[in-house]
Amino acid sequence: MRMILERESDLLAGFLEFVPAVEKPPVDVIAFTFGPGLEPALWVGVNFAKALSSFWKIPLVPVNHMEGHIVSALLSGEENLKLQNMNSRRIPNHKSPIPNRFPASYRLKTVSYPTLALLVSGGHTELVLVKKPGKYQVVGETLDDAAGEAFDKTARILGLPYPGGPEITRLAGQARNRKLKAKNFSLPRPMLHSGNYNFSFSGLKTAILSTVKTIPKLTSAIRQELAREFEDAVTEVLISKTAKAIREFEAETLIIAGGVIANQRIRAAFEELRQSAFPNVKLLVPEVSHSTDNALMIALAAYLNLQGGGEIFAADKMKTGAEGRARLA
Repeated sequence: MRMILERESDLLAGFLEFVPAVEKPPVDVIAFTFGPGLEPALWVGVNFAKALSSFWKIPLVPVNHMEGHIVSALLSGEENLKLQNMNSRRIPNHKSPIPNRFPASYRLKTVSYPTLALLVSGGHTELVLVKKPGKYQVVGETLDDAAGEAFDKTARILGLPYPGGPEITRLAGQARNRKLKAKNFSLPRPMLHSGNYNFSFSGLKTAILSTVKTIPKLTSAIRQELAREFEDAVTEVLISKTAKAIREFEAETLIIAGGVIANQRIRAAFEELRQSAFPNVKLLVPEVSHSTDNALMIALAAYLNLQGGGEIFAADKMKTGAEGRARLA
């Protein structure tokens, strides 16, 4: 463990203090995310997983983060929060037992292929064609800012707290409830007619900034109008590109996933699209609690990979490291 965590001294100290006090879990493998994402953070996770694997003698399964988002839409079920009697497994320096979260039950939704997956998060916006389980082809992606990043940057421009996505959604909802329309503001729909499936959201953020600079006083009503116009612009682009891809690739299932898909307006817009234009296409959307990053989706991706003949690795044999620009393939 010391060699594995030698570059993360704080993590090593915490590992040596806490992990030996935890009973070895009854699991067959340890799944971990190797990318894409911020490499320093990914390396912490990779090395911690390797250290656990070495300590508990449990093999490893590396998982692409974006694959985790795709399979999160397959989960159907509920979770219960249960406080177990963990007196024999107390963590040192903690006065009370640690609550464990167990699923009451989960089942997997059925999928028909080909499947089209729209993944929208703070770091990624991409359209992925899934011809069969575990086989991915990225057919479109953002050329600059991801949609989630644009939400956060726009919120900052409007003087809203972080994270910006929920705040934009809240104000946009208020505008709709008050029937406010951005009659004085019109934002672009970037690459709406580009002829391909790529995205670009940096120009939308710039348009918001330019608009705000022309406003003497940013009132709450104006913030609401701009939030609604921004949310509508992003939604329209996502809907248009996805609809075009469904037709071209004759998708039988549409998956929309990623942190931004927690946005209720976007979820509703895709359901409206399915009902009006693609009634025979199955729409799979993760529960809101599974839209943002979570361990369950990584565990499920590992399980499905193993079901499809994927490999497991011992800690000292695994060559997979953090890959900030890892792609689905």
